[in-house]
Amino acid sequence: MSRNLTADLAADLRNRIVDGAIQPGEKLPSENTLISEFGVSRTVVRSALTRLQAEGLVETERGRGSFALTPPAEGPSQAPGTRPVSSMEDRLQMLDFRVGVETEAASLAARNHTERQLKAAHGALEQFIASAGHPAHSMKADFEFHRAIAAATGNPFYTDCISALGQTMITMPRPRLVTTEDQDSPERFAEVVHEHTSIYTAISEGDPVAAAAAMRVHLNNSRRRFTGSARS
Repeated sequence: MSRNLTADLAADLRNRIVDGAIQPGEKLPSENTLISEFGVSRTVVRSALTRLQAEGLVETERGRGSFALTPPAEGPSQAPGTRPVSSMEDRLQMLDFRVGVETEAASLAARNHTERQLKAAHGALEQFIASAGHPAHSMKADFEFHRAIAAATGNPFYTDCISALGQTMITMPRPRLVTTEDQDSPERFAEVVHEHTSIYTAISEGDPVAAAAAMRVHLNNSRRRFTGSARS
């Protein structure tokens, strides 16, 4: 019976997240609220949240509560063998993987891009800059920028790879994902804008060495920001 209650609660919260009723970065109802709303025990609530964490839909911070993450995109990312990205270790390994793939992608994009592809990357960059203060929009625009660079390589395997990873590849530190009063958050966002701009500029100037270096710096800084946020 408890397992059914857990599954029902997990399904309800999952649907809210996937349908957008609970946006990425938004705090889920408190344990007490869920206990009251569903008439279940605290154990059931915690089991349901644990299940959603394992699916990469929820992240829980001790003392702060549980927050929705961006649901994995449907399609290629649901293919057999796809690994869920839910734990801190998963996210760090994802960043390590991206360094290898996207550094070379940026280099190829600098060599091979068309004007149309360059315009798409610039449009994604502008959307990202305009998304400050809107976590869901920011994550989507961040992903679209990286996907536009993959497309600019002229090699469809890069595009397929980035598309398959989906938005969960964007490893946002908590201050970027959750709108808070944290004074460091605007500075962190400005850092990412500067890094994205450096990548775009190198690609637009046709400089593969600078493009690869800018992408590597960006992803290494993303790793630093994520680990720093996780410790705070």
